[in-house]
Amino acid sequence: MSAAEVTFCKVRKAFGNAVAVRELDLAIGAGEFVSLLGPSGCGKTTSLRMLAGLEFPTSGTISIGGRVVNDVAPGKRDVAMVFQSYALYPHMTVGENIAYPLKKQGMARGEREAQVKRIAAMLKLEALLDRKPRQLSGGQQQRVALGRALVRSPKVFLLDEPLSNLDAKLRAHMRAELIELHRQLGRTFVYVTHDQLEAMTMSDRIAVMEGGELRQFAPPREVYDRPANLFVASFIGTPPMNIVHGEFNGRVFRHPAITVPFQVAGAPTRVALGVRPEDVLLGAGPFRATVRVVEPTGHETIVMLEAEGAALTARAPAESHLRPGEIVPFALRADRLHLFDATTELRLEARATEEISA
Repeated sequence: MSAAEVTFCKVRKAFGNAVAVRELDLAIGAGEFVSLLGPSGCGKTTSLRMLAGLEFPTSGTISIGGRVVNDVAPGKRDVAMVFQSYALYPHMTVGENIAYPLKKQGMARGEREAQVKRIAAMLKLEALLDRKPRQLSGGQQQRVALGRALVRSPKVFLLDEPLSNLDAKLRAHMRAELIELHRQLGRTFVYVTHDQLEAMTMSDRIAVMEGGELRQFAPPREVYDRPANLFVASFIGTPPMNIVHGEFNGRVFRHPAITVPFQVAGAPTRVALGVRPEDVLLGAGPFRATVRVVEPTGHETIVMLEAEGAALTARAPAESHLRPGEIVPFALRADRLHLFDATTELRLEARATEEISA
């Protein structure tokens, strides 16, 4: 069975007067791994639940493989969902949990057992088939939940924050397993997460959502390098992008601490400069800032600065010896700067030409 494309067309979902999803247009290609990413309450889980058939859209259409599924029962959509809570049956063994969807379909026992063995081998669960869920670790339970979804061979896999209950080391391991699983199966994966590391490392494309609206839908590198608006710019990246508000006279961005010339057509006078922490270059340059906080992380040092009212974060080498209260010179990488309209918050097509003295 092949993968299927998934389409949301002007989908809106309201719970009474509260609108959870607003006019969502999203086209996911067959076999893609797409993450719905955003803060709590942004509409990502509601969108996934509508795709699964656990919620129904107030308006708009949802299609799977070219078929509108608004009124199709969850069990007939050819999708499988993996929940954050794993939702395993505690009285069943691992093998029985994996086999349960096939048993409901009426598949013969011998064929069920063969399918369970195939999935158990894929997920390295062969030695655990006779155990109950309470005898398993969190990572093992997660693999069983994946196995129960896989055994149905659906066209689309839906995953709702499936790694959020795992510790950091196990999350990293499961991310790698999911990437490999997607590569092996070639099916469509729709993955909900608030963790940008998960989205950035696993996805072909990321749908960034805020307030029930889609803010950007693009490959991870594009979302990071060319954020469509101020929300995406400040949400993506750890530490997040520095945003400095200032004035623009059509040629030069001006802030009391930072002045940078830009080439841009039709820019407004109120703008915001965006700069990633790795593009704040400490130790030399035309600008000055006061060190406020120094956070060694082992492989690097995060430095929080204050420059004439602007809060900046910079990445520095691990061996840096900066101290709070110290005045440091800095420069900005001109080829990595971003400019946004402060009123609409949309990205401007602008190019910094050079750094000049404050």
